[in-house]
Amino acid sequence: MPEIIKNSYGQINITENVIANLAGAAAIECYGVVGMSSRNIHDGIAELFGWDSMDKGIDIDIASNEIIVNIYLQVEYGVKINEVAHNVMERVKYSLERNVGIPVREVNVHVQGVRVPKETIQYPVIL
Repeated sequence: MPEIIKNSYGQINITENVIANLAGAAAIECYGVVGMSSRNIHDGIAELFGWDSMDKGIDIDIASNEIIVNIYLQVEYGVKINEVAHNVMERVKYSLERNVGIPVREVNVHVQGVRVPKETIQYPVIL
């Protein structure tokens, strides 16, 4: 259901897909975020999406003219998850309120996984 903003010149329709793309673009810019994850974890391993599917890891709900955002993402190994999540919350809230003009009630960050670089994985040595 699109959000409708009316003014003296007419009306502006903003779909949830546009809001999700803006939120995803803001989230992926944060340090420590390596990608968006699937919203439903029932698939097993959370799959990593690229730039083409920025809205796949975002769930938008507009209630009483306020936005509620749920973001599903993967973080980089070695970062503080709490700090990354807090930065994502702040950046997404700022970006949406500035670009869309609708207040954001809450931004919920769901960390679905941690990406470990291949060089940090220790394989057992068989003698």
